[in-house]
Amino acid sequence: MYEPHSDETFPLRYWFDATYYKDGGPVIVLQSGETDGTGRLPFLQKGIVYQLAKATNGIGVILEHRYYGTSFPTPDLSTENLRFLTTEQALADMAYFAKTVKFKGLEDKDLTAPKTPYIGYGGSYAGAFVAFLRVQYPDVYWGTIGSSAVTEAIIDFWRYYEPVRIYGPPECISNQQKLINIVDNILLQNDTKLIGQLKGAFKSENLTYNDDFAQVVSYPIGSWQSRNWDPEVNDPSFFDYCNNITSSFLVNNSTSNLTTTAEELIAAGGYGDQVSQLTVPMLNFINFVVTRLVESCDETLDQCYSAHNKTAYELDGLDRVDYRSWQYQYCTEYGYFQTGSGVPADQLPLISRLLTLEYNSIVCHDAFNITTPPDVDRVNKYGGFNISYPRLAFVDGEIDPWRGASPHSPLASDRPDTTDEPFILIDGAVHHWDENGRFPNETTPDLPPAPVRDTQAEEVEFVKAWLDEFYVQEQKKQSGTKKLRLQ
Repeated sequence: MYEPHSDETFPLRYWFDATYYKDGGPVIVLQSGETDGTGRLPFLQKGIVYQLAKATNGIGVILEHRYYGTSFPTPDLSTENLRFLTTEQALADMAYFAKTVKFKGLEDKDLTAPKTPYIGYGGSYAGAFVAFLRVQYPDVYWGTIGSSAVTEAIIDFWRYYEPVRIYGPPECISNQQKLINIVDNILLQNDTKLIGQLKGAFKSENLTYNDDFAQVVSYPIGSWQSRNWDPEVNDPSFFDYCNNITSSFLVNNSTSNLTTTAEELIAAGGYGDQVSQLTVPMLNFINFVVTRLVESCDETLDQCYSAHNKTAYELDGLDRVDYRSWQYQYCTEYGYFQTGSGVPADQLPLISRLLTLEYNSIVCHDAFNITTPPDVDRVNKYGGFNISYPRLAFVDGEIDPWRGASPHSPLASDRPDTTDEPFILIDGAVHHWDENGRFPNETTPDLPPAPVRDTQAEEVEFVKAWLDEFYVQEQKKQSGTKKLRLQ
């Protein structure tokens, strides 16, 4: 279990597919990251793990991360028991797996590292994780691929929304900035009656805290990340929302009774000269938030959406894994607090300025009694933006909101794309678009799109080249051993 002074063990779940394995083939390990590993299982049959395993006669593996799925070292997720949840300790898990695993049905073969070449892959947090793995355990993992790898831990990650602002539909982005600015200007006036009118229009008068309300109305624009090239994986919410707030017609005629209210709110929010242009977008904005978020809440709005819900934070059973594990990780090591307050003063944010570091950190204090900022040095010691190592690849999406925390960040130094250290930016792609795939009989000339298809093909080729290096090295070792014996 690690952490100082513990030699106890726990079950770390994994799945594998040896369909294409032939003697001497590699083991391709996908780190599932901050989620239940079962969600990654399709990649054994389609997507990058399948493609790499098939092309290299390898074994494909999905490896679950400690404190996710069913891989728990402790009986609950109390703050005391979360002390075993650190990047450093989880990296040791993945290294230990490669050095000790015995695959069912292949027990007669030694498929452990470093005798067998291990290639790691991960997307997002898991992408950064396998990049750190290559740096920390270079003798265990022969190479790794970090897709959308967030290698730079950042406390105030206001830049998360920059790709959305830059690449999103211009009219949608402009309207979003204005509508959120109207909300902010009203909330920051501290006019109780006016704020009540605003929250009432969104049927959110029972949402106690204004910053929680600001969070709710900011949610829809965040669906940009969930876009995907595969229609079966894609979440259409972002463009549904954009179509709503740019439409010249009411999406729901029942909101017409709020026309006067919308006009008054627009004027009170500082856009009196644009009332005629913004009234329909405002009404459609209200309708979207009410129908998608407010009316979907089966409890009180505070229970559904409040960051000030101390009662919920006191729950620490394993059934709270979808909340506590990753919250603990970003509170202790990663940050990535997506604020509106951090956006430069001369730029209108896409989310409310009431979403500050203090607001985002409520969970850290109330759930874990953490009162200091995340210790990002524990992550950035591996290299941050500039992390580099032989046979370490980075694959990013051009319009990924997480690009700003990756080696492809505009803040990072440019670097060449080589076989030894591939550095690939997928045109028009969002978040680790190279990870998923389709069955051969489902592919079309346009699916996967050419940039994704070409990237996956390039990944296959450079992994093959890496493996050639391994096999040449092993042959030299064996040749040297034989010569020694002859002497």
